[in-house]
Parts: sequence; C-alpha cells; structure tokens
Amino acid sequence: PREPGEAAFARRIDPAREPGLSPEQRRLMAQVEHAQRQRALQRRLRSRNVLLALGIGAVTFGIYGYTFYSVSQERFLDELEQEAEAARARA
Repeated sequence: PREPGEAAFARRIDPAREPGLSPEQRRLMAQVEHAQRQRALQRRLRSRNVLLALGIGAVTFGIYGYTFYSVSQERFLDELEQEAEAARARA
C-alpha cells in the first residue's frame, strides 16, 4: 500500500511535449540535464586520467629500477681500475 501521491517509479517526460511547462521551466530542465551530462563526463575523464597517471608512474619507476639494477651489475669500471693499478705497479 502506497501513500497517496507516491508514484511507483519516476516518470520520464519530454519537456518539449509536456503541457503546462513554461519556456523558463523547459530551459531550466535542459540546463540541469546538460550539467548532469558534464558531471558524468568529468567523472569518466577523471578515472581515465588517474589510470593513465598510474600507468605512466609505473613505467617510470620500472625504468628507474631497471636502470639502477643494470648499473649495479656493470663491472667495467672495476676492471679499468684494476688495469690502472696493475699499470701503476709495473711502472
């Protein structure tokens, strides 16, 4: 049992065909619908931007980590120093 005046669901109306709406009311409804579409678009873009930022950050830190790892594996400077010391010892 519903209370008087309570609808089962919200009824969608077309403001252009609805009798009894003033032009100002129609303009306001169009303005509100436009604002709702903009908010939905901003939410979708914000989530895409966050995902893109996380992706770029992950790639950046991956490159940074790989660079440190590969530099720590290089031993050519140690070999050059050993050769220089050997040359000094011979001289």
